[in-house]
Amino acid sequence: MRPAQKTAHFVLYTRLNQLPHARLGVVVAKRFAPRAVTRNTIKRVTRELFRVTGLPAIDCVVRLAKPVNSKDGPATTAKLKAALRVELARLFAAQARQGQAQQGRATATPTPAPAAVPPPLAPTLEPKAP
Repeated sequence: MRPAQKTAHFVLYTRLNQLPHARLGVVVAKRFAPRAVTRNTIKRVTRELFRVTGLPAIDCVVRLAKPVNSKDGPATTAKLKAALRVELARLFAAQARQGQAQQGRATATPTPAPAAVPPPLAPTLEPKAP
């Protein structure tokens, strides 16, 4: 997987899937969010925004790439949650726009005609025995 979108703290990796819906994976390393409360907040906000954003049938992996806070300050604040929401909303919105554009191109291309189906074989009639 290659990075599809990047923000100040997150990287989004995507790949098409064969399912009728999108799937999400979230990676939050301890070195970038040392407190479990912070890591869980990031995962919760990510899942919430993923649910409300209409994404095409893709697999998404959101990875925290830079530290969001340290052990010195509070684990989570309203300001941190708001900043996470804004950043993740931009990430998913950009991907949704890109996915819609790709779907538009896919429907604009002509579909090949179905292969010709051979006619059914005529039943063979066997002569009746006298």
